[in-house]
Amino acid sequence: MKTYDEKHIKNVALLGPAKSGKTTLAETMLFEAGIINRRGTVEEHNTVSDYHEVEHERGSSVYATSLHTEWRDYKINLMDTPGLDDFVGEVISSIRVCDTAVLLLNAQNGVEVGTELLWSYVDRYKKPTILAVNQLDSGRASFKQTIEEAKLFFGPAVTIMQYPVNTGLGFDSIVDLLKMVLYKFPEEGGKPEKLPIPDSEQERANALHNELVEKAAENDEGLMEKYFEKGTLDEDEMRQGLKIGMMKHEVFPVFCLSAKKDMGSGRMMGFIDNVAPSATEMPPEGTEDGQEVPCDPQAPTRLFFFKTLIEPRLGRLSFFKVLAGEVTTGMELQNEKTNTVERIGQLFITDGKNRNPVECLKAGDIGCTLKLRNTYTNHTLNGKEATGSIEPIQFPDPKWRVAVTAVNRQDEEKLGEVLSEIHMEDPTVEVSYDQELKQLILATQGELHLMVTKWRLEHVYKMQVEFQKVKVPYRETIQRAATATYRHKKQSGGAGQFGEVSLQVEPYYEGMPPLKEHPVRETETIDLPWGGKLVFNNCIVGGVIDGRFLPSILKGVMEKMEQGPLTGSYVRDVRVSVFDGKMHPVDSNDISFKIAGMMAFREAFMQAEPLLLEPVQELEVRVPLSLLGDMMTELQIRRGIILNMEMEQDYQVIRARAPLAELDKLLASIRNLSQGRAIVRSHFAAYAPVPADMQKSISAEHGKTEMAEAH
Repeated sequence: MKTYDEKHIKNVALLGPAKSGKTTLAETMLFEAGIINRRGTVEEHNTVSDYHEVEHERGSSVYATSLHTEWRDYKINLMDTPGLDDFVGEVISSIRVCDTAVLLLNAQNGVEVGTELLWSYVDRYKKPTILAVNQLDSGRASFKQTIEEAKLFFGPAVTIMQYPVNTGLGFDSIVDLLKMVLYKFPEEGGKPEKLPIPDSEQERANALHNELVEKAAENDEGLMEKYFEKGTLDEDEMRQGLKIGMMKHEVFPVFCLSAKKDMGSGRMMGFIDNVAPSATEMPPEGTEDGQEVPCDPQAPTRLFFFKTLIEPRLGRLSFFKVLAGEVTTGMELQNEKTNTVERIGQLFITDGKNRNPVECLKAGDIGCTLKLRNTYTNHTLNGKEATGSIEPIQFPDPKWRVAVTAVNRQDEEKLGEVLSEIHMEDPTVEVSYDQELKQLILATQGELHLMVTKWRLEHVYKMQVEFQKVKVPYRETIQRAATATYRHKKQSGGAGQFGEVSLQVEPYYEGMPPLKEHPVRETETIDLPWGGKLVFNNCIVGGVIDGRFLPSILKGVMEKMEQGPLTGSYVRDVRVSVFDGKMHPVDSNDISFKIAGMMAFREAFMQAEPLLLEPVQELEVRVPLSLLGDMMTELQIRRGIILNMEMEQDYQVIRARAPLAELDKLLASIRNLSQGRAIVRSHFAAYAPVPADMQKSISAEHGKTEMAEAH
């Protein structure tokens, strides 16, 4: 395969909502370039990019697939991305390494919810963007309405390069405003005939052409001067101005397509070749320590790994972008994260599952390699004289959590290893073991993302799993003071066990006054690992309990605090004062006073108006203004409290607090109500009292569970 230099490599992410035609467009672009000799379809499960079994079952993309075309001496690397927000990790990593985004707009639907979500990621990275209006051959297609919606959403950057003469089932003609010709396509699509613009379209074409000239000129002072001198710009000057505008994120060229009928893709590829920036023209990447890394073919080699894929029977594929220098087979490079050396055994350009071996890849190119030992997504491999790790891709936090167990208990240990491997491949899947809840927690971007993860566990790793609700990490405390005495006495042949402890419990708070009821000899303040404090007072006088038994009493109290009397949850913010007790000269020992301390604490705690606390999350909900009322109602139904609201463009930002116990249902409801348009961020805020009726119900349920386990 030909090796392309950095100026002739273009990296493009194909983006768009579900059913906008990204995979069909990718297939058509490969066909037009002669990479494939027959176009597959999503329905027949034979496209180059959607080749995974799960994609065939779902009928849509789950993975971002790396492809390439060769068009008029340029190489165009394509990333065909999923259209659903559940698979946003695949989208974000593709946007990060590509230099141009082609955002598909379905001419039947205009600017959809999915378009808005995708745009938030494109806009974050300020990638040059082409708007491709697809499915103009559909009976419900409306180019006019799509453009109107695009201008409302994207603003004045929307720049019409082409318009269709006849949308709908008879679509076959496009007026190109840069070249000022009519492209008329044969019925079966493919190479169009170039014709003069008909008289009926001349006035409209001239007006839009003049707008295009002005848009190109306004991006550069030199071009503006030429425009004032000549009253127009030639084609090359217009291309120059459009490129500058795209780089500034102030020009979004609009192209017309029917990917299904193979109409319009060749012209858009020509524009990508001639106008879309290469990696060398883009702003430099940055390292974590603040270095700039321009895409320089003469600089030391740097590879940035943006995707890891584990293929059955093949192993791990690692996808990278050559940020600087070049990479060749056999090269040894330093991993900055793991401080290990990796040898590049093989290099490939991929087209879906097809791997094309190459010997060398230049700066700006995208490729993959096999079987690296210690290199994963977001890692950097450097050649000699290069240092520093490239700033990592920031993936969104998970939105959906479940507890997962293996159906076969023999698979429990293996399950954690398998999920860690899935996380390595897809960083938006997170897995952790919660020691407090004693649950393995699987977190994903949504319910569909979770179902695909389950599919992989069952079909790829041959492991049956079950999902349960994640338990809530409640806390227990008390509301008033109480005392209790407990005597532990056990006699069996020989030495027995004896210990009696009297203690007082009180709710602890910062700055509370010293204990008045009993003289305090010494105090120990313990910052509890799960939050809150335990203050332990030794108030023993007269030696009724030997000082050597006080640590055992404290240990018993701590053990009961780790499994609270009310629900088995952690206890926090309590002051315990041991003020009396009894010993036996022979039978008293550490275990006796540990048990006596534990049971005395339990009895006193249950008399002190125990209170169950629940974790409360701070929420920031960014929602379209039209849905504000529904969102506020939903928050209130889920026991949420609105803190404040403010406007941000066409969105309302609601800041609220809601119990963690309600969060999964709340997030699902918000997603359904907004059709995915709402953006929710949450973090832990505080612990707050559980409503009395809920506390009674949760405590009773815990009692039943304890009884069942005892029997």
